[in-house]
Amino acid sequence: MSFERIKEKLNILADAAKYDVSCSSSGSNRTNKNKGLGDSTGMGICHTYTEDGRCVSLLKILLTNHCIFDCAYCVTRKSNDIKRAAFKIQEAVDLTINFYRRNYIEGLFLSSGIFKSPDYTMERLIAVAKKLRLEENFNGYIHLKSIPGASDELMYEAGLYADRLSVNIEVPTISGLKLLAPDKKHEDFTKPMLKVKNEILLYKAEKKIIKSTPIYAPAGQSTQMIIGATGESDKDIMYSATHYYKNYNMKRVYYSGYVPVAEDSRLPAIGSQVPMLRENRLYQTDWLLRFYGFNVKEILNDTHPNLDIDVDPKLSWALRNLAQFPIDINTAEPRMLARIPGLGMNSVYKIINARKYRKLTFDHLKKIGVALNRAKYFMVCSGNDYAHKDLQAIQIKGLILQNSQGKFRTNYSAQLSLFN
Repeated sequence: MSFERIKEKLNILADAAKYDVSCSSSGSNRTNKNKGLGDSTGMGICHTYTEDGRCVSLLKILLTNHCIFDCAYCVTRKSNDIKRAAFKIQEAVDLTINFYRRNYIEGLFLSSGIFKSPDYTMERLIAVAKKLRLEENFNGYIHLKSIPGASDELMYEAGLYADRLSVNIEVPTISGLKLLAPDKKHEDFTKPMLKVKNEILLYKAEKKIIKSTPIYAPAGQSTQMIIGATGESDKDIMYSATHYYKNYNMKRVYYSGYVPVAEDSRLPAIGSQVPMLRENRLYQTDWLLRFYGFNVKEILNDTHPNLDIDVDPKLSWALRNLAQFPIDINTAEPRMLARIPGLGMNSVYKIINARKYRKLTFDHLKKIGVALNRAKYFMVCSGNDYAHKDLQAIQIKGLILQNSQGKFRTNYSAQLSLFN
């Protein structure tokens, strides 16, 4: 097949894959100049981050954008009038190896529309990964999208060749799925998830006894929800995410704001794209649940079913629970320090280490790099009385927002002065 035809396929199938955010694209736009190594602007190049902070470039493509389903929210739905294409198994393998040899990528993110059947599609995805591992001796990162409804046998085989597996649950609630994807069943998503979870647990248990146990999906599994296609509240979304973290040992749940791709009476109108800030607030909440010791019911409940767009969820929670403040940074346990707005976990660890040697003051906190613009309203230090005891929640919120806007204007003015 000609180079131009492969390039056309890549253009179509990389563009169709951009709606899947579960590989954490960074949006980098660095070009290759002066015959340097690598290029981040090629079609299908996206970026993900490892647990130690390294950025990894991936080839992100669909095997095909043909699909037997007609999900209202999906750009590849069978009734959508778009240009269709499909990679052969060997073409996907060759493309990955050629990109890798040119130092464009360090791994592959491979998904697909569902054609013929879930098992047939999953077999082809596995065939690409298997060829890369066994025939090309490829040891780079591979993320395979698991196909809803695929058999347990195929899910097991997929985990032998992929570093990470993921099944996108797509819509946060069962009722929303029935409305927008009536051809799909909720158990089609959860069954592969459960298989992967159990195989990972089995692998870890056997590895302790038999060192030669074949490695299985070492990077775990993830999933993605479309936000705003149906009327779920932030509470519905985060309760659903908590369910998947708890019951399926998810490494990550990703939240993707709905992008209107077709006219449909079941969907929001074209042009009513979900604000990026809503996605951001959901990710912040997710972070609080996973790393800061919060329970989802503390942040979202029947009284507060949606997140505050004006302020981050930790600050919003603190303003609703002023009775728990101020917190003495010299005596409070780490869990409570982590609940002070403006304090990240790095700042918490710095405080815990520093207070071993002396009572800390605000000046000490500034010297060790703790940001106090928000935190000062919720803490007391050695030698300082609580200066904000007479302020109400609405007043504290107003002061913080005012200071934030003032800081933004200062930074913006400084940037303008560089150009002037």
